[in-house]
Amino acid sequence: MKAIKVQKKDAQKVIKDLRSKNAFNNKYEILREKDYLYIPVSKVLKGFDIVEKKLTKSTKVEKSLLEALESKLTSKELKLAPRSFDTVGDIAIIEIDEALVKKEKVIGETLLRLNSNLKVVAKKVGFHTGEFRTQKLKIIAGDKRKETLYKENDIKLKLNVETCYFSPRLSTERLRVAKLVKKGERILVMFSGVAPYPLVFAKNSEALEIYGVELNPECHQFALENIKLNKVKNVKIVNGDARKEVPKLGKFDRILMPLPKSAEDFFDVALEASKKGSVVHFYDFVNEENFPDESIAKVKKVFPKAKILDSVKCGQSAPGRFRICIDFQVL
Repeated sequence: MKAIKVQKKDAQKVIKDLRSKNAFNNKYEILREKDYLYIPVSKVLKGFDIVEKKLTKSTKVEKSLLEALESKLTSKELKLAPRSFDTVGDIAIIEIDEALVKKEKVIGETLLRLNSNLKVVAKKVGFHTGEFRTQKLKIIAGDKRKETLYKENDIKLKLNVETCYFSPRLSTERLRVAKLVKKGERILVMFSGVAPYPLVFAKNSEALEIYGVELNPECHQFALENIKLNKVKNVKIVNGDARKEVPKLGKFDRILMPLPKSAEDFFDVALEASKKGSVVHFYDFVNEENFPDESIAKVKKVFPKAKILDSVKCGQSAPGRFRICIDFQVL
């Protein structure tokens, strides 16, 4: 039986993630061995430690959202029903087909009943728009709020899921980069949001100093709260335009560019903040057939002598389209 091996302290987060991806196999019991748990999965997911383990069949079958909706929706409606959702803290963010608008409350309330850790269900309205790439949300069940407390990689983040761009799907990626950080590095995170990258680095590396630059004033205020909440001393956050603020901060050993869209437009800013040997993490969206060549070409246009260190898929944004990261070194 395929299972994910995780430390006990990370189990709740992983189970929540698996449920949101419809990958938790509720036909088998979770196995506990010393400091580890083996969580049964129905499909293989990248970024997890997948092992073969003998597990006991469960006597208590937990329903999936789709199964729970069978008695509430018609067969035609079931085909349009959501099969997955994102979880940020105790808020579920879900996409609902326009044809199911009259059933959205039923769907939301069903989701709350299935997940005792959830207190709010919000549906996406439209797309990420505007200068800050935020997502309009409508609460369809639970508490009438959009603020929550989210946990990952030994940090806590307070945020408003509507006014602040944030992706829980990048938790594995944030830890991946943190593990690359060398002792004493000076790090810049452009477009730092509510400070997930800076705080993960502060808690999971020996970086000397971590700067974040964020344009959205509300994200900036949450970032300041989150620095206090996590009791870190080596993170500094600047509110303003990266073009104006980054040149004031000097040179960096590592630069991250996790802009939701068009990060390559700021390559000139990254170039000015880099030095020989600096490592840059450039995030991009690309169709699978063009990975990684299309993104590497963008890098080489501005950094012709760059040494490509790695190219990583960080998650699927749409069928056949991925958020990716190109790690490269400035030479």
